[in-house]
Amino acid sequence: MSSLVLGADGQLGQDLVRLLGERSGVGRREVSVADAAAVDAIVASRRPELVFNCAAYNAVDRAEKEPEAARQVNTEGAFNVAAACARRGARLVHFSTNFVFDGRSSRPYVESDLPAPLGAYARSKLDGEVMVLEAQPAALVVRTAALFGGLRGQSFPERILGRVESSGRIRVVADQSINPTYTRDLAEAAVKLAGEGLEGVVHLVAGGCCAWDEFARAVLGELGLPAAVDPVSTADFGAAAPRPANGCLDSIRVPALRPWHEGLHDWAARWRSART
Repeated sequence: MSSLVLGADGQLGQDLVRLLGERSGVGRREVSVADAAAVDAIVASRRPELVFNCAAYNAVDRAEKEPEAARQVNTEGAFNVAAACARRGARLVHFSTNFVFDGRSSRPYVESDLPAPLGAYARSKLDGEVMVLEAQPAALVVRTAALFGGLRGQSFPERILGRVESSGRIRVVADQSINPTYTRDLAEAAVKLAGEGLEGVVHLVAGGCCAWDEFARAVLGELGLPAAVDPVSTADFGAAAPRPANGCLDSIRVPALRPWHEGLHDWAARWRSART
């Protein structure tokens, strides 16, 4: 099946391209999803049967000051991709986020729960979901959480390592829970679900939840480094954008991916191998 990966330079995009072949990848410098004509042109010229839209404005805090920039990519861009796919007869897999929920639930969120986004980034992503399904009702919208997997300085584990190396100790939020999801696992599962013809909204995350500070300690533990993590509250951390305290997802439609710590173990092995 011929495929196209938009946003191929991100962590998830890289792993999808690894599975689908180098020719499938289109980075943001080649095509901005905010450019409707460029999106339509690439879909028309490549004629893919399946399109994965990984392109996103992910600067959660900056979005509070520039909400229109977030909307151009996460809402209007998502619509541009879905509309082009509908015109050209391509199936679409669009990736969204756990941030569409307000985090006040006492349990992980499932697909039937009512979204309630808290900030500009979150609103732009939820609006993007709506626009995608209006333009192409047969699209698959994959909500996921806390992605990690890259080896180019993009991932949470790498940022943690960089901060430990520079200062010896780090402050990490301890009152927000997430499913740390390994992008290699997510990419493989998304390709499989697309091949099965699944449609609508689905939650696809690693098994298990943890707080960000627990995740940071696990990263350091995997690499044999001292745990130099100071837990802080969301309020004390002082981020510009509100975030869901409970960012954990579950699914009533598909099984979870393998437990998050197993994905982290594999990521750590790749990280060590890349530096030998």
